[in-house]
Amino acid sequence: MSTLPNCPQCDSSYTYEDGVLYVCPECAHEWGVSSDDDGSSDSLVVKDSNGNMLTDGDTVLVIKDLKVKGSSAVVKVGTKVKNIRLVDSDHDIDCKIEGIGAMKLKSEFVKKV
Repeated sequence: MSTLPNCPQCDSSYTYEDGVLYVCPECAHEWGVSSDDDGSSDSLVVKDSNGNMLTDGDTVLVIKDLKVKGSSAVVKVGTKVKNIRLVDSDHDIDCKIEGIGAMKLKSEFVKKV
């Protein structure tokens, strides 16, 4: 069993691993897993508007009307987008929206379902 590092802020030994982050239950500090711990720091970290971690294949809801550039179409509030794919660019999410087609969305305009 591997040992987890102490919290860098309060030096608590009660840290735990939550996905790609370490969390301290005493001071609520979160920090990333470094590459010398297990080599998984190359993964893309994308959070929704509420701070929840997003992963490939998640389902999200649009929280704001979004105009589609070059079209008169609008992605309405409450539109459910299934099976998202995370990418490393200015728009974090690649997806297909029914009735519109392939889209790129920013994670700040969606929330995880």
